[in-house]
Amino acid sequence: MTDKNDILWMQRAIEQAKLGFGLTSPNPIVGAVVVKDGQLIGQGYHHKAGTPHAEPNALDDALRNAPSAVKGATLYVTLEPCSTYGRTPPCTKRIIEEGIARVVIGALDKNPLYCGVAVKILQDAGIEVDTGILKDECERMNESFFWWITQKKPFVLLKMAMTLDGRIATANGSSQWITGSAAREKVQEMRRWADAIMVGGATVLADNPSLTVRSPANWPCQPRRFVWTSQKQLPPDCKLLTDGNPPPELVKPVSPEEWSLFLQELGKQNITALLLEGGGELAAAALHAGAVNKVAFFVAPKILGGRNARPVVGGLDALSLDDALSLNDFQAQPIGNDILLTGYL
Repeated sequence: MTDKNDILWMQRAIEQAKLGFGLTSPNPIVGAVVVKDGQLIGQGYHHKAGTPHAEPNALDDALRNAPSAVKGATLYVTLEPCSTYGRTPPCTKRIIEEGIARVVIGALDKNPLYCGVAVKILQDAGIEVDTGILKDECERMNESFFWWITQKKPFVLLKMAMTLDGRIATANGSSQWITGSAAREKVQEMRRWADAIMVGGATVLADNPSLTVRSPANWPCQPRRFVWTSQKQLPPDCKLLTDGNPPPELVKPVSPEEWSLFLQELGKQNITALLLEGGGELAAAALHAGAVNKVAFFVAPKILGGRNARPVVGGLDALSLDDALSLNDFQAQPIGNDILLTGYL
């Protein structure tokens, strides 16, 4: 039976990990806390790829706060510590050197080459190890990293905003704004998560988006931008070409094979998370190609109506309800006056 204190301290480690949200790619976000005699003596998180991991940051914090208490302490960490030399030394080595008595791990490493390796190294050094504490929460916050590390391609999230009757724009293409300010702020969070963003060419013409993170200001990890279009160039005055950021790449994978090759190439370029922001034809193409891992549909309490208003998912008409795509782990949450519906394919 899991000790309730282990849960509380792992929750604290998860809070630390989330401080690195959107900043560590292609590394995962990881948090750690050091506890001695029921008291927090150190905490830390991974700030950026190539910099010290969460464990040494937490241990350094503990050594500053209570240097005599680190030996014999317990380390809680959201992800199995690294066990090999990379851009930083192995965290297992530092944990052993500092005399940590017990390590509590949230999620094991998904890389089959390293899964469980750190556990054995620590146990062989005489350290007590417990795993799987708040495992689901620890895995979920790094789902894009785990998908990338095992599948060699980015995790794909399809985000759409629609009216209650499933429309994303009027017949003439007007679509700003379907949802409210709270939903748009949530989209900024999704952009912070993403290594790359894609929209359809029609969306560029209708909405003239920037596809950048604007909240908070001066975000240091702006995503790469892609436009799904068969055109060879964009309007020269569109924001994607005039906002001072690198221009977008124009691509148009359609078939499952083309999408697979495109995503594999992004994976080689350390793109772990791809956000699709519409429109309806891009959504249809990605869904029908099996390229989407998760959907996030914002639903506004509005009814647009009209036979020619644009649907949230376009493409060819289905011939049967058997052709419908089913979602797993379906959830709904209020976002301001709108509802966010999410699920996995």
